[in-house]
Amino acid sequence: MSKLFIVPTPIGNLEDMTFRAIRVLKEADLILAEDTRTSLTLMKKYEIDTHMISHHKFNEHQTVDAIKEKIRAGASVALISDAGTPGISDPGFLLVRTCVGAGIEVETLPGPTAFVPALVNSGFPCDRFCFEGFLPVKKGRQTKLTELSQESRTMIFYESPFRLVKTLGQFVEFFGGERRASVSREISKLHDTTHRGTLQELFDYFSSHEPKGEIVLIVSGKEKEKVREE
Repeated sequence: MSKLFIVPTPIGNLEDMTFRAIRVLKEADLILAEDTRTSLTLMKKYEIDTHMISHHKFNEHQTVDAIKEKIRAGASVALISDAGTPGISDPGFLLVRTCVGAGIEVETLPGPTAFVPALVNSGFPCDRFCFEGFLPVKKGRQTKLTELSQESRTMIFYESPFRLVKTLGQFVEFFGGERRASVSREISKLHDTTHRGTLQELFDYFSSHEPKGEIVLIVSGKEKEKVREE
């Protein structure tokens, strides 16, 4: 039956692929990949020879209707990103919304998402949290940080290693240097590490230790008593 499948792929260790994800990718008529060159390594490992085409943030607006019509015509299409679950700071939302609006069935498989292990590993409360992904690089950044300075839930951010020190410095400015945080990098990969401490301690550490790899930054929420006092 024609359907859109959202298939998470490993964020590091290729052994994190599920049996179900492998089966769906093998049985699909077409795989939409964020970068077909990146995904080729995964396809070769699991002997998946389904035809792939590129589907990314630069072409999704131009291709989404054609993909919708392929599925309507009877094709089963699987969407993957370079790593993790499509739609979570990766292309996917537009295609899912389009298919849902057209009455096309969408099935999302469970699987790897970088922020979940980073959140649990941080040691901060996981019962209530807010996922912010990548902060605005320029426009709206200070407004967003001012708003988040009063957030009492655990906060989750994605960040580039090239901007980590700058972001930690801004967090010290807006949240206070004593706020607790953790920086997880290269999750599930060979150099998987998590550094915990205050925002000031983390800023000082990474100012002298150049960060590398994909980074998830977890920041504890503001104490509710302080929010009420202010």
